[in-house]
Amino acid sequence: MPETIARETLFLHNAEMGLGAWAWGDRTMWNYGHGYTDTDIEQAFQTSLAAGVNLVDTAEVYGSGRSERFLGQFVKAAATPVLTATKFMPFPWRLDRGALMRSLDHSLERLGLERVDLYQIHWPFPPMPVEFWVEELAQAVKSGKTRTAGVSNYNKTQMQRAYTILSKYDIPLASNQVEYHLLNRTVEKNGLLDRCKELGVRLIAYSPLAKGLLTGKYSNDNPPPGLRARIFASALKDLPKLVSVMTEIGQGHGGKTPGQVALNWLICKGALPIPGAKNARQAEQNAGAIGWRLTPEEVQSLDEASDQFTK
Repeated sequence: MPETIARETLFLHNAEMGLGAWAWGDRTMWNYGHGYTDTDIEQAFQTSLAAGVNLVDTAEVYGSGRSERFLGQFVKAAATPVLTATKFMPFPWRLDRGALMRSLDHSLERLGLERVDLYQIHWPFPPMPVEFWVEELAQAVKSGKTRTAGVSNYNKTQMQRAYTILSKYDIPLASNQVEYHLLNRTVEKNGLLDRCKELGVRLIAYSPLAKGLLTGKYSNDNPPPGLRARIFASALKDLPKLVSVMTEIGQGHGGKTPGQVALNWLICKGALPIPGAKNARQAEQNAGAIGWRLTPEEVQSLDEASDQFTK
């Protein structure tokens, strides 16, 4: 199997950062409708695009389709090209061949597009095996309704199985989207990141700011709201020590924020972070992470400072 980067996937490998659209319409995790408006979301998109961040990642389940509708509206009005990525959710009750293509058609309808640049299988859920849905994903590429094929939340073995199936059709596996940030470096520890590099698969890092914890604004005394406080309860006590290291490193790069340092750390690791943005200010902060690089020594310092949090 080829170890080089396929021409079809170069847009992913050339991108420094993307924009995650999970919060666009999501009430469960992000409390959509409270604290940010539809206008705020549109301004986050426009600010990102103006900063050169033109890859936007969404999914059919984000906001029960609202995220895709938002993105479709914004893309239609955009003055510059936008790269679109969305996902198919293999719910346990989706058992028949054709379910993936029907879902892609629905996504395209919500987006108002004839094709997307990247279509991903959201999770390797049972009861259907990896091969079942990846075969369908190959047909989606062959149909021209998606430019490339990707997976999400696949471990090293599952990713290899997906890669092998797609190879039968001369289709590269473009990406594997997984959670990756300074508080969760599992993909480094279990070899997934290295295997992605070997296969020419771009590792896309979702929740790259640990759902806001790595921005520096949260602590044990000031936890994030809602579900996020429970998810990261054990990390909040020692988080200030890591934020202090991030802040010090950021000062050496013209006053970069902890969040910008955290995103740049991922870029230096070879990952493609896709931080979310609910307003223009967040989008502008995210964009401050591109166009520069941490030194190898600074990356090592962050590795050491985050070791206590990682698996």
